[in-house]
Amino acid sequence: MAAALPGAAWAAAARSAPPVILVVGDSLSAEYGIARGSGWVALLERRLAGKGVAARVVNASVSGDTTAGGLARLPALLTSHRPTHVVLELGGNDALRGLPLASTEKNLSKMVQLARSAGAQVLLVGMQVPPNFGGEHARRFAELFQSVATQHKVAFVPFLLAGVADGPDPTRLFQADRIHPTAEAQPRMLDNVWPALEKLLR
Repeated sequence: MAAALPGAAWAAAARSAPPVILVVGDSLSAEYGIARGSGWVALLERRLAGKGVAARVVNASVSGDTTAGGLARLPALLTSHRPTHVVLELGGNDALRGLPLASTEKNLSKMVQLARSAGAQVLLVGMQVPPNFGGEHARRFAELFQSVATQHKVAFVPFLLAGVADGPDPTRLFQADRIHPTAEAQPRMLDNVWPALEKLLR
């Protein structure tokens, strides 16, 4: 991994053209069930500010959203916010609703293409489903994110909930519904996203 720019140099570069980071996600990014300002997207904004990067972070995440919903919303979001970077965190609700994997992959692919056509760099955030969905299905679901990222050559985070859902005591970091992470889990989620996003911002 390339060495990071010194803080002052990175901040100076960001000030010349402040990035606009658009996050299009579902409840995992929309602070479902936790206090406002405690989610990983809000923590991202504070981390950037702490590094002297004058980025604007737009959280356009909607609880319950699917890839189809995100695809329908994306054109207006791109026009309204003109982002330099788009973080796509969708697909979990597709799996929970049993939607076809091919549709999820197609929708993600179209979103990547739309964002790139609008001049934004893209970071695709992957998701995984529990083994009780069936081992083969779980494998294919995880792999579709990698497939989209590889096909379009975009930055990729394999699993937003790494270290949260697959830890030694995963229930500790989830709310009572066993689906949504607690506020305690949010810094780890940001740490999963940060390396890939930081590289794009440099």
